[in-house]
Amino acid sequence: MNDGIVIIPTYNEIENIESIIRTVFSLQKPFHILIVDDNSPDQTAKKVKALQEEFPDRLFMESREKKSGLGTAYVHGFKWALERHYDYIFEMDADFSHNPNDLEKLYDACRFGIYDMSIGSRYVTGVNVVNWPLSRVLLSYFASVYVRMITGMEIQDTTAGFVCYKRKVLQDINLDKIKFIGYAFQIEMKYRTYAKKFKIVEVPIIFTDRTKGQSKMSNSIIKEAIFGVIVLRIKKMVGSL
Repeated sequence: MNDGIVIIPTYNEIENIESIIRTVFSLQKPFHILIVDDNSPDQTAKKVKALQEEFPDRLFMESREKKSGLGTAYVHGFKWALERHYDYIFEMDADFSHNPNDLEKLYDACRFGIYDMSIGSRYVTGVNVVNWPLSRVLLSYFASVYVRMITGMEIQDTTAGFVCYKRKVLQDINLDKIKFIGYAFQIEMKYRTYAKKFKIVEVPIIFTDRTKGQSKMSNSIIKEAIFGVIVLRIKKMVGSL
């Protein structure tokens, strides 16, 4: 029985999707993949459907009617995975900024270690980022500093999007309460996990910026993160997190 599934949200990832799927499936550890596609105009879903004929028992897809944000795509995927038998559920980008080879490191930390969440961390051993302009590195790094100051978490890479969850974490978190969609979503998932006193570990990775396709970063996502952290802290203080 396969115990791990990698959730990959997509919107216009036609240039990356086949390569990322084949790379994950080439790993020694046999993962399954769930693609959550937001009706990509570039026919990403069509390519995935074609690949499903080659990998009918390992590759799955949920198609949504419109682009509704990263956070809602992951929540959709989490619920799908929880309805099935998976014990280890992963977040990963489609653009190779997260090296699929590191999936096994995250898996091992939760499967054979004492941890309930493992984070592919860009900052736990310094700054391990390739191809980002300095301004983007500083934004991301100091965003995590800001989050630690507000929340009290000791996680170095609070906005990381390369994560493994044990099943019980996602079962215990109320997924219906999660509303944030970008950086704030990643922060919220870690904060809720932290607040539930689950064991969290950061696994060092090298993050490489995409070489194909377009970034989904926007000013609204940055603003959501800045103010969202304060909202999360207040909710925890008043017991409504």
